[in-house]
Amino acid sequence: MECAFLTVIFVSFFAVYSSFSGAPDWEDVVVAREGIPTVLICTDTTVRGAVAINWKVQPVGLEKEWKLVLSANEKKEFSGSTTEKSTRLTDPNFQDSGVFSLFLLPRFEDRGLYSCMLKQKERKLKEKIILLGILRVTVVPPPPVPRRSPLRLSARVFPDYAVTQITWTAPSGIIMKSERKPKSSVLAKLPEVENGDTGAYVCTVYPWGNSSNSLLAFSVNVTVDDDKVSSLRITHENTEISTATQANTPVPLTCPDVKGDYVWLYWLRADAKKNNEMQLVYKYDRWRGSTVNNKSPMLELAGSPYDAEVGSFSFILTPGYKDGGLYICEVFYNEDAFSKRTTLSVLKVSVSVPTPSLPPSLSALLLLVPLVAAAVGVLLWRQKHISDRGIEQSLSVISRQTENIYENPEDIRQAPPQSSVYMDLKPRGEDDVYKELERY
Repeated sequence: MECAFLTVIFVSFFAVYSSFSGAPDWEDVVVAREGIPTVLICTDTTVRGAVAINWKVQPVGLEKEWKLVLSANEKKEFSGSTTEKSTRLTDPNFQDSGVFSLFLLPRFEDRGLYSCMLKQKERKLKEKIILLGILRVTVVPPPPVPRRSPLRLSARVFPDYAVTQITWTAPSGIIMKSERKPKSSVLAKLPEVENGDTGAYVCTVYPWGNSSNSLLAFSVNVTVDDDKVSSLRITHENTEISTATQANTPVPLTCPDVKGDYVWLYWLRADAKKNNEMQLVYKYDRWRGSTVNNKSPMLELAGSPYDAEVGSFSFILTPGYKDGGLYICEVFYNEDAFSKRTTLSVLKVSVSVPTPSLPPSLSALLLLVPLVAAAVGVLLWRQKHISDRGIEQSLSVISRQTENIYENPEDIRQAPPQSSVYMDLKPRGEDDVYKELERY
């Protein structure tokens, strides 16, 4: 989608450029690196005899102004503005072979439109327009690259409308992640170079329009210096966050507000006694697309408004009650690193389970049980005392005590306390206990 969009931009740009400047359309596109031998092909095997050839250039930024590069007449007399021996016809016997191609070692200022015009007796036979683009490749730092340093591979073609796409390929053959930067340069990175990253990195350009080559590839050899190890300059933020959350409740762990190449998240347990107990729990490299997560699935990169693929980092943690402590997020960009600290307290929650409600009939039955139990208890107590009283009456008869204790209860109540206790068991009306028991 991006490539198609850029192609439309290039086509529209040059269409407008041509309509206002009167510049001719090109028939071919050639992309070359500075100082690398290049041939601008121009042939016509149908032309024979006294033929003259003129090579002219219209440099970028000097529209409508053509400058002579090289000229040769039918007498093979050469002339032109260039005195470089490196700029010449590929075949001095062009009149016999029909090959009028131009050989050159291009410089950056040589980019632009080239015209190959054939004449015979001052009459124009043919003209071919070729667009020459110059590729600039930058490797930072230059090889050999210190181990663990960030490697940046940058490529740009001048003019940028000469190509539709630029890609970088690793020595393994895998196309690397790249980004288009301002001024149309394409950047690929390896944030931490190791020995295994040594090899040839290929820059591939896709020329616009009717190019004689559908793609052009240029390689860059990268070596790693194992004796030198890069040291990053750490830049700490002054802010430190303290927050608390319940167990199993998501909480954000924010990172420094900078666009980075990769991110590391450290964790020091709340009960840790030494700083050397700090653990690296998450690593993400957006250029290599590699992830290491030692607290999955409770820890993950945050989504919108953050986007880890473009270097905007934050985390979401769903902690258990033992996951509190200090979390440090470090974001790395080129040779710099930025740090942000979050102290997290996790609260453990003793969850109450609601008692299910009972049906009305069962509730009433449960209320009735204690009442029935109380009534039965009173009944048993009364029966026991009635039995005891019967025994006492029998003993009284045997001992010839014929006094009837039921005839005059008042006398018994006024009598001094004895070793036995007597109770009045006569019915007393509506409140009598026997009637109460009969209700149940």
